[in-house]
Amino acid sequence: MKLPDDTLSEIATYAQAGFYDRDEIIEIFLEELYAPDELNPEMVEAAVDEALTNHKKEQENWPPVTDCDRLKTAFNALNERGVIAMHNAGTTQSDGYSDFLEALDSVPDKSKIVGYCFYHWQDVERAVNGEGLYLAFGPTRSKEEKTRGPEVGELVRTALEQAGLHVDWNGSFDQRIMVPKFDWKHR
Repeated sequence: MKLPDDTLSEIATYAQAGFYDRDEIIEIFLEELYAPDELNPEMVEAAVDEALTNHKKEQENWPPVTDCDRLKTAFNALNERGVIAMHNAGTTQSDGYSDFLEALDSVPDKSKIVGYCFYHWQDVERAVNGEGLYLAFGPTRSKEEKTRGPEVGELVRTALEQAGLHVDWNGSFDQRIMVPKFDWKHR
């Protein structure tokens, strides 16, 4: 008996995402994504070990700078410009926005923050599967989304392009920014 193919695929996605260590992935599958006792713990552990080993082997053939490295560079630049940029912020856009509000709450001088940019777990899953990377963005005040949102989007677009990523965006707050040919290689 083995784990279902869709479960093995999910485990591989978590390993390729590069955000979680072995124990975290095992816990996610045994305690969060599936009901208790739905999956055989030993099989999950073996599948996670195999997925992480495969991910490590793949890294040997990666270029010195990946799209994920470029994204980190862009996010660092955004954070310096007053845009709170967050990787893997929650599972959905609503989670990511809540994470932004928490991060904003911890900033001593909020006047230096002009907005946010993040991607969440569903975006990671799409990117790992070769479907591009979507980024949410906006101003610090939700009532200024239509007026100041595009300004924040332009900061995000500029940072991404300066880091060497191609951006697809119509310039409005109504559309998330997309990096269409994002090659997810996260160490």
